Amino acid sequence: ASAAFMRPEWQVAGTRATLLTRLADLMARDADYLGQLLIDEVGTPRALLAPLQVGGAVQILRYYAGLATRDLTRALGPDGHPLIPSESEIRYLPAGVAGIITAYNYPLLLLALKLGPAMAAGCTAVVMPSALTPLATLHVAALAAEAGFPAGTVNIIVGAPEIAQALTLHPLVDRISFTGSVNVGRMVMRQAAEGLKGVTLELGGKSAAIVLPGADLSAVTLPIHTRYMRNAGQGCASPTRILVQRNRMSEFLEITRNSVGTLKLGDPNESDTVIGPLITRAHRERVAGYVRRAVDAGARIICGGGPVAGREGWFFEPTVLADLDNTFEIAREELFGPVGVVLPYDSLDEAIAIANDSPLGLAAHVYGPVAEARAIAPRLRVGSVYINGGGGLRMEAPMGGFKQSGIGREYGVEGLMEYLEPQHIQWPL
Repeated sequence: ASAAFMRPEWQVAGTRATLLTRLADLMARDADYLGQLLIDEVGTPRALLAPLQVGGAVQILRYYAGLATRDLTRALGPDGHPLIPSESEIRYLPAGVAGIITAYNYPLLLLALKLGPAMAAGCTAVVMPSALTPLATLHVAALAAEAGFPAGTVNIIVGAPEIAQALTLHPLVDRISFTGSVNVGRMVMRQAAEGLKGVTLELGGKSAAIVLPGADLSAVTLPIHTRYMRNAGQGCASPTRILVQRNRMSEFLEITRNSVGTLKLGDPNESDTVIGPLITRAHRERVAGYVRRAVDAGARIICGGGPVAGREGWFFEPTVLADLDNTFEIAREELFGPVGVVLPYDSLDEAIAIANDSPLGLAAHVYGPVAEARAIAPRLRVGSVYINGGGGLRMEAPMGGFKQSGIGREYGVEGLMEYLEPQHIQWPL
């Protein structure tokens, strides 16, 4: 990767744009095959393949192909210094070799979010997918070769944690981009510090969903639960802390009890499945442990509550808990499972305070009148605010977190800048 980075032909922006476009086209061509790999290794429901897992990755690569040829140079103009008048410009140069480590839940989406801007910037990359879900990413390696990427520019390796450590510590790696848990993110950052490498870290969240007093509960309750239960709850921005006005709590829980059961749990190959299996037996036991401890501490199960009996695979029932507050372990730590907790509030100020009372700050969701939701959005200490479910992927909108949800941003020009170094050029007039 380091040798490939130094070759002059790799620094031709038009060439990189063409290669990224070809890779996107090849992924679109193989969408069915890639989608089946993701169903088999992740358990992603088929309904999520087109908008996120495969289709989203293709869209991201095409977006960054367009950015590859954008000239970001800034002319500062004359400085007017009385003794040494000069002029300056700022150019942006590729950082070098990018070490990329992705998580298991959205392998191709996360790959594209890192590889796309790295390639557009002129970096080369060494990619390490999760050892739990390497298959689709490895197929992209074959597609990159078919697209014509020069040898050494796109490299994909698979291994145990010590291989990831070797990657982050390697002296020829200039940038690290990692998506995963907070605890592993801390280790990656410590390792990167040994070589004073720049890092981009997306470390998940414990997102709040504030149901405003004026919200129509019959319209918003099921969409809230669907949002975090898709992909079996294995999503970083999932709104798993649901804040409901105390005097409307009974109504919300009754609608929840009657509606969550309509979300289909089962074979991810079937187009109407919403909730597939969790990634491993060990992870299902971890999620069950959180629920069990919450109930032991006084929480009440509204629906679900444990592993699905009598079905092959690591399925967990769609679960909602109430009669707890924001101090509970299950309200503070990311579970990565189809489990939501419902917390009461009395005033909107209190709801905002509860939403912000978290060590994580990736996203927040607000349901209710749009004008009121937009007015409170700046008070939420998070990187993204989704009102009434938000919308589709916005390539140009940066995503990242406050607090322990990470460092840096992905998507948009901000995602590209993570792989660039500014260079000041100055000359006398």
